[in-house]
Amino acid sequence: MNKLFYLSSCSTCKKIIKQWSLNQSISLIDIKKNSIDEKALKELFEITNSYEVLFNKRAQLLKKLNLNFSELKEKDFKKLILTHYSFLKRPVLLLNSKIYIGNSKKNVGEAEIELNKK
Repeated sequence: MNKLFYLSSCSTCKKIIKQWSLNQSISLIDIKKNSIDEKALKELFEITNSYEVLFNKRAQLLKKLNLNFSELKEKDFKKLILTHYSFLKRPVLLLNSKIYIGNSKKNVGEAEIELNKK
């Protein structure tokens, strides 16, 4: 199933969604309203083989919790992502068994190319 995990209050996510012109085959999941669950996270992990790749290293909450990023292990990343929506890097587009994580120009461009394939 094609899915987009995003944050509706994030201006960057809004800009990217508008740029991509998503069709109805993609389920939009606002992670603030519908936190990612273990099943969905496992689906993403099976493609990436890493929770760290899915982790938002710039989350403000990371600083508030006084966590040292360099000391975190895979199980810690998983637990944190499941604990609070802000720990999931966004947007995350799952499309045709491929995954596009984050808002880098390269990543957004590659996802757009895949979205425009017929």
